[in-house]
Amino acid sequence: MYRSREWIFERIRRDRRLDPAVSGRTLAQRYKVSRNTVAKALACPVPSGRKKPPPRKSVLEPVKGFIDAMLREDLDVWKKQKHTVDRILERLAGEHDFEQASYSTVRDYVRKRRPQIVLEAKEGRRHLEGTVPQEKRPGEEAEVDFADVWLDLAGQRRKCVLFTLRMSYSGKAVHRVYATASQEAFFEGHVEAFRALGGVPSVHIRYDNLKPAVKQVLFGRSRTETTRWVSFRSWYGFSAFYCGPGEEGAHEKGGVEHEGGRFRRKHLVPAPEVDALADLNERLAAIDAAEDARHIHGRPTSIGFDFEQERPLLAPLPADEYETGIDLMPLVHRNGRVTVRQCYYSVPAKFIGTKVRVKLRANEVWVYDGRQVAARHPRLTRRYTYHDILDHYLEILLVKPGAFAGAAALAQARAEGGFTKVHEAYWAAAKKKAGDKEGTRMLIEVLLLHRQLPAAAVIAGMSTVLKVGSVSTDLIAIEARKAIENSGMEDAEPACLHCDDTAPGDEDDDATARDTHGDDGAKVISLHARRLPPDARPALPDMSKYDRLLTPVTDTAKTRKGTSA
Repeated sequence: MYRSREWIFERIRRDRRLDPAVSGRTLAQRYKVSRNTVAKALACPVPSGRKKPPPRKSVLEPVKGFIDAMLREDLDVWKKQKHTVDRILERLAGEHDFEQASYSTVRDYVRKRRPQIVLEAKEGRRHLEGTVPQEKRPGEEAEVDFADVWLDLAGQRRKCVLFTLRMSYSGKAVHRVYATASQEAFFEGHVEAFRALGGVPSVHIRYDNLKPAVKQVLFGRSRTETTRWVSFRSWYGFSAFYCGPGEEGAHEKGGVEHEGGRFRRKHLVPAPEVDALADLNERLAAIDAAEDARHIHGRPTSIGFDFEQERPLLAPLPADEYETGIDLMPLVHRNGRVTVRQCYYSVPAKFIGTKVRVKLRANEVWVYDGRQVAARHPRLTRRYTYHDILDHYLEILLVKPGAFAGAAALAQARAEGGFTKVHEAYWAAAKKKAGDKEGTRMLIEVLLLHRQLPAAAVIAGMSTVLKVGSVSTDLIAIEARKAIENSGMEDAEPACLHCDDTAPGDEDDDATARDTHGDDGAKVISLHARRLPPDARPALPDMSKYDRLLTPVTDTAKTRKGTSA
């Protein structure tokens, strides 16, 4: 059985304590060791270490100076263009005619020597690299950053950004997802975070050199800021602390750097499937509220408990919120689209050839008709892409029904689910009964019904009419009204087909659609007036005066002569 030297030493010393007369020879025979080992055990209870052999002379000894010179050259070059072991071997063979060392020998020497040369270069400096733990005061500081995140948005995998604002003291964080890291998203993220926190950090917020805020990095902490960012900070009354550029500056706001990755791994894996970013942000707001019960590592109290201490210390919010979107005035092209940041969005056809006011927001694009929103689109991120709404082209398609089948807006409506199988069935039935041209016009008239009635009611009306083998547009309007009454739907405001929000209708269309009431009180919409434009001629003149000129006049003289006779 194997016995360690420590065990043997302890036994020898124990036997000598129990029997001081025992000899060294006896102890050596008893434990099968030499008398020299017994003497060492009696002299010291801890065995001495084994003697290391003298170091063998390295085969690299003649060229160590040359290798060190190469490694010192790497201190002033780009990190991805330094000497590799293969390159060092090539230079030793080509420049110094040295080929005695193997790859592993040079590799082991470089691995050991490179960090030593880095330390030698830093010798004499007054600082070393590392981090210093910080203690934050309640309500004073926060940190902001963007992080990339992938989503299944409306059935398509898209790359978006996760905005995170984290309070430095409590760790309370607010997260929102936006289509791009634009200035509009940067501002809207702050507005959402300040609203959720109920105040603004009283000292400053830490940032890296984001383009929405920083136009140019100057010496030290000085920055040339964008004008809108300066006005935004002035509106909410806080200061900005800019971290150093590059990876070293990221350590100055390590809390939010870690928080963005943690939140993404915890709550956005697997990639969420959402129809709109607004729905996802509602879920994130609920998650932020639930995370108040979370404990940060090493803290005995929860995030919500610590935040209640700093909530009263936050600076108050201004009376009105800052308008994060920007107003643009693009020209509506002949194809019914406007160009916004190299992307194309459709607008109602009546605006073709004019300029419209467009509000560019973080996740949406709003088109205005006066003070009313005429169209709302999700904000696109890829250049030269488009988003069309079929309702915007219906007036044009009434005149050009042949362009309906190949319209890009129709393909998009099918992809988004606005043009349903019921619409397809009605279109096929109408073309079969009235021909391609007239059948397509009948479908367009039905699509125009979506401006006055809810989409579910119009679809129910089409289904009912198709079941009885008819394609009458008037019957569809009647059945849609019946569906509204039977289901209790509200149709106070017209809604555009395939549009995200309520939009004002065209006043000319409203004038041509005449409403009448049946015996049962149902409101019936007549569609015949839509087929022909209104008569622009003035009313006929009063012809009664001219009619009197055509009436024959009686001869009074002859009447008197005959009378006298």
